[in-house]
Amino acid sequence: MARTCSHLDQVDVTATPSSQGCEDCLRIGAQWVHLRMCRTCGHVGCCDDSPNKHATAHYNSDGHPLIQSYEPGEDWVWCYADEFGFLLDGLPKYSYA
Repeated sequence: MARTCSHLDQVDVTATPSSQGCEDCLRIGAQWVHLRMCRTCGHVGCCDDSPNKHATAHYNSDGHPLIQSYEPGEDWVWCYADEFGFLLDGLPKYSYA
């Protein structure tokens, strides 16, 4: 496991959430557990505790490694590529609530 994230150059601080829920689950009528927002493009996907794991699927298909929690009161970031979680000052805090 990495001790740092080597993908901070892929953070777009102007990216905004693509929807108020998992956009892929909304499209297919599925449910989710928790939401994550891609820090590169704003895609909102569901977490790995959700049946469809759309946030991870977005990383696997688009290669965007950084997600931010889209849950109220949470602002952590996770890098899939480096398997590293951290806080990053200066990011807007979004949540669907």
